Amino acid sequence: MPEKNNVSDAEEVKEILSVVSTEIPALIKGIISSVFSEEAGRSMGKAAAAFYKELKESGMPNEIALKMTEDYMSTFTSLGDILRHAGSGKKGLFFSKEKNREREEEEE
Repeated sequence: MPEKNNVSDAEEVKEILSVVSTEIPALIKGIISSVFSEEAGRSMGKAAAAFYKELKESGMPNEIALKMTEDYMSTFTSLGDILRHAGSGKKGLFFSKEKNREREEEEE
């Protein structure tokens, strides 16, 4: 009797994995397309401009305000990179470029 349970459990896991393997990539692609749309680009530009303007109006020196705005925007591009890598199934997503390079060399 326990074998029937194991078979049905295995079939259930197989079915779940099948659904996950099709649904997750579609979800990631949808997120990527919304993040990299023309509208999203306009919104990010407006957000960066407002951020820079607030820094300047609060008396922040130009060089520091510019650097902080660049860092602010790099957060968005980093998130985009993470989503693209997740969508492509690449390994080493959360490691530095150097660590990824080391892993790629090891895989060869």
